[in-house]
Amino acid sequence: MTTFRPDTAEQARDVVAWAVSEETPVEIVSRASKRAVGRPMQTGHTLDLSGLSGIGLYEPEELICQAGPGTPVAEIEAALAEQRQMLAFEPMDLGVLLTGEAGKGSIGGVFAANLAGPRRIKAGAARDHLLGFTAVTGRGETVKSGGRVVKNVTGYDLSKIVCGSWGTLAALTDLTFKVLPAPEHETTLVISGLDEETAVRAMSAAMGSPHEVSSAAHLPFAIGAGDVAGPATCIRLEGFGPSVAARAAALEGELAGFGGSQGAVEGYLSRDLWRAIRDVEPLAAPADRPVWRLSVPPMAGPAVVLAIRSAVEGADHYYDWAGGLIWIALPPASDAHAGLVRSAVAGAATGHATLVRADESVRAAVPVFQPQDPGLAALAARIKASFDPLGILNPGRMTAGV
Repeated sequence: MTTFRPDTAEQARDVVAWAVSEETPVEIVSRASKRAVGRPMQTGHTLDLSGLSGIGLYEPEELICQAGPGTPVAEIEAALAEQRQMLAFEPMDLGVLLTGEAGKGSIGGVFAANLAGPRRIKAGAARDHLLGFTAVTGRGETVKSGGRVVKNVTGYDLSKIVCGSWGTLAALTDLTFKVLPAPEHETTLVISGLDEETAVRAMSAAMGSPHEVSSAAHLPFAIGAGDVAGPATCIRLEGFGPSVAARAAALEGELAGFGGSQGAVEGYLSRDLWRAIRDVEPLAAPADRPVWRLSVPPMAGPAVVLAIRSAVEGADHYYDWAGGLIWIALPPASDAHAGLVRSAVAGAATGHATLVRADESVRAAVPVFQPQDPGLAALAARIKASFDPLGILNPGRMTAGV
């Protein structure tokens, strides 16, 4: 196996062009922090984009940043913090869950995986913040999409296709994305003692209120980050100090009818709490447990969890995105309980399940990403063929044989 580490986008293009000419598959990585997500790949070579690193353009007054795919997210967030700005979609860091080591992710990996944290329900997904990119397709051709303006109508909006493709369509070589001002203050209301169905209804009420809730999660257990005892329903408000205080007071009154006892965590305690929720820290140990990410209609969440927990002992879970996102860790099994999990999600009428953490042998045996219905699978295959007709980029990572 050969690892290619280009220093320029042109060199990256040459590597892919060579792979096309040889019809040999290539694994695409930026810093390889998410290598353990997806099906195992049989590739002869690796294209390591970590050399395409650094912030090439940052215009705080225009709320625009441009960087190479190998740029560490930590480096970008530090630069933004100096200007009191942020990545509003709050990209999660899978390092704690996958390797036990945080802070190793790259901005290219964030967009390739379309990673977003608890603020997604207000700010949108990673793909909604990508203004433009340059990439090398599986044809060995360089393509560009978008540009350096927030209201962008340059060409086709390929960002929505490339984000979340996990490197199976193109190798990103340059990214331009929007940033936003960081909030001056944040407060997290904590309602203790609610059962899960009541908690979901309370979170839905909070999201439907006029108080600009930025995050809502329910933890059935205590969590050290933020010093929160469980069960706890956590609702975050952000903005200017007086505004946050007024909105929090009003929301407390509106949610009193759901019962439970109310409290709040402020400042760094609130930030620690949401970072732990974002990065799935409560489910990181023990490391041999498979961890699933379930996306379902919020009101269906408790029933989905009940169906799983009734069939297997030792499951731990919590809710994010006001109940629409469920993280659940299950006891080790040869199939990671895939049949049970997907059957429970199917009972919600709509939704999908992704196996985020499991041993390589398990990921080779069961579908990691939600199997698509025939019509959608055919469309995905046509998109793959248009970008990568020979199937040389991260082959089989998302779907066996593709």
